[in-house]
Amino acid sequence: MIALWVAAAGGLGAVVRFVVDAEVKSRLPARTSFPWATIGINVSGSFLLGVLAGWVMFRAGSTDIHAVIGTGFCGGYTTFSTASVETVRLLQQGRRRDAAVNATVGLLGSVLACGGGLALASSM
Repeated sequence: MIALWVAAAGGLGAVVRFVVDAEVKSRLPARTSFPWATIGINVSGSFLLGVLAGWVMFRAGSTDIHAVIGTGFCGGYTTFSTASVETVRLLQQGRRRDAAVNATVGLLGSVLACGGGLALASSM
């Protein structure tokens, strides 16, 4: 039964990612081709997962809830593969600096956000 909840949460996370991506892109200037939406999605999803993981670790939270929200929702919401494709696309366009910024900000931002989420959960 938990697998069905994980699948449903994953679908919901993917839909939320789709909506957030479209909303962020609609607010950027039309000529912006830097993948800000993907960075924002991955950083915010990493923060949420950090809070959740911290809650489970420090507060003996439910591992079933962790599976549904962490593996399901956050797994559907965040997108390492899209970040990778966007970085390669920037490289193919000769935009090495943008590719390096995208990869660095996306990865470091996500790791720092996750750490911040863990810290927040440990203090609650």
